[in-house]
Amino acid sequence: MTKAEGKVFISEADQYLFAQGTHYDIYKKLGAHLSCEDGVEGVYFGVWAPNAQAVHVIGSFNGWNEEAHSMEKLGEGGIWALFIPGVAEGEMYKFLITAADGRKLYKADPFANQAEYRPGTASVITDLSGFAWKDEKWMSKRDEKDMNKEPMAIYECHIGSFMKHPDGTEGFYNYREFATRIVEYLKEMKYTHVELMGIAEHPFDGSWGYQVTGYYAPTSRYGTPKDFMYLVNELHKAGVGVILDWVPAHFAKDAHGLAEFDGQCIYEHPDPRLGEHPDWGTKIFNYGKPEVKNFLIANVLFWLREFHVDGIRVDAVASMLYLDYGKQEGQWVPNKYGGNKNLEAIEFFRHLNSVVRGTYPGFLTIAEESTAWPNVTGDIGGEGLGFSFKWNMGWMHDFCEYMKLDPIYRKGCHHAMTFAMSYNESENYILPLSHDEVVHLKCSMVNKMPGYTADKYANLRVGYAYMFGHSGKKLLFMGQDFGQEREWSEERELDWFLLGEKYNKGVHDFMKELLLLYRKYPALHELDNSWAGFEWMNADDAEQSTYAFVRRSSTGTQNLLFVLNMTPVKRENYVVGVPKKKKYRLLLNSDEERFGGWGNEIPRELTAQKKPFHYQNYSISFDLPPYGAAVFLF
Repeated sequence: MTKAEGKVFISEADQYLFAQGTHYDIYKKLGAHLSCEDGVEGVYFGVWAPNAQAVHVIGSFNGWNEEAHSMEKLGEGGIWALFIPGVAEGEMYKFLITAADGRKLYKADPFANQAEYRPGTASVITDLSGFAWKDEKWMSKRDEKDMNKEPMAIYECHIGSFMKHPDGTEGFYNYREFATRIVEYLKEMKYTHVELMGIAEHPFDGSWGYQVTGYYAPTSRYGTPKDFMYLVNELHKAGVGVILDWVPAHFAKDAHGLAEFDGQCIYEHPDPRLGEHPDWGTKIFNYGKPEVKNFLIANVLFWLREFHVDGIRVDAVASMLYLDYGKQEGQWVPNKYGGNKNLEAIEFFRHLNSVVRGTYPGFLTIAEESTAWPNVTGDIGGEGLGFSFKWNMGWMHDFCEYMKLDPIYRKGCHHAMTFAMSYNESENYILPLSHDEVVHLKCSMVNKMPGYTADKYANLRVGYAYMFGHSGKKLLFMGQDFGQEREWSEERELDWFLLGEKYNKGVHDFMKELLLLYRKYPALHELDNSWAGFEWMNADDAEQSTYAFVRRSSTGTQNLLFVLNMTPVKRENYVVGVPKKKKYRLLLNSDEERFGGWGNEIPRELTAQKKPFHYQNYSISFDLPPYGAAVFLF
């Protein structure tokens, strides 16, 4: 709300709805908002602190005087409010909360829209209104799309380490500078979406943004809230969707944050067996409390409405669903039925998805859920959790474990690469190769691969071909599309200099081709969660470690055949059963010299012969290169 729009106030209806957990605009009332009361301009402050003896607003505008501005408690719900005249945008502030036991707590505003640059911990008064959005075309089309049928190739990105200024400082690009570089890169590579890590304010760089203190504030590391709006606007103008990592599973214990906010546990569960993660050293939200659910659900709507964000990837869903996640005996409490399912978290997810997806059908909610929990995705209002998509962590694990193997041992684990299709129809899946797979001594993607340098990069190319041919949407962490050799670190930028090297440029060019094919041909994305879109031609050639499958479109035209060789042995006159007597036109050969390959050639066109093979009536044959991937159109 701008000053010109008049007075901000918190009504009895606001208090009632918040206490019920259904005030989805609560972020417009709690926090700090520019206001005009009786013709006097200033700021209206609101905070939820039900157990406080007293609450004062302290800040740069009153010299941090602890007695100058005492807030009024509005009702039994525990909301405190105060209008302070003469306060302007850009001023810093905190809430001084006097706890029931007399302790003084200096807290950042849970609903602040901007935070002081770390290591400072104050909140900053800001005005979100007035940004000149130019993404009407994108926004109008978003809700019309069925993303199950659309291409979705997500570039997972950490702004602070994508690129840095070479000026000897921390080197962060701000949101506006980053916008120019990321838009250029994503358009060149043909990604459809970017997933941004660590946007909500957080105190510690090394947490990567997964231990949040400011859920309603884009991190000040990279600029102001309007700078972040500019970034989203530019991405939308370029036709790129924006997904945010969102962390409702836990929050930081930092003294200025949500933990024991008014001297007691109001955001977290008071029982540490329900309210703390012993391994992570963080607090767990109390999903049974209406105000806490309201805080989180309104937070998603805040990013959606105020910043035009297109989706959220919900971190650590399994830790929310299971009461005993990461805990030993005695560290958790069973539910009322004696089980380990968190019934309140289940209800929270259903509530969240019904409100958000029910109101904004084009908005994506994506679950990072690492177990076999049933019905994570699907229609809202059913027995499931109601997410749009689920990360296929099983596929990711099997893929990485298989690709790490020396090729001589791959035949013993052959079906690790076929298993995911056996359960593919159970959820709407995204295949992720995320930041978690290239940190903590897990190696970068290319250095997971066996063999000498040329072998590693050939392995990477054939692995990516398998990924982009397999059913499911795609996610790849930054740097892995040009064969980043070092593990990722938030402290340094990606090793862009590697693009001057033969093999890295080769992988990069190969990924451009793969992404172009993925977007161009509906067969690769239109029927992802149906067997109608996928058929094995050969899933059982363990001895040679080869795979062949077909991806089909809904029209039955422009289908694609993938043939993959996971060994360094050239397979001469390799026979592939095919479904139709047609011409098979080569679209992609991963062994071309321009991709860093050895240059083994595959005929540009092959005609199927009436020679039955592997339950198919027709077949083609050609020399399949070592560590080679061939993609044909028919």
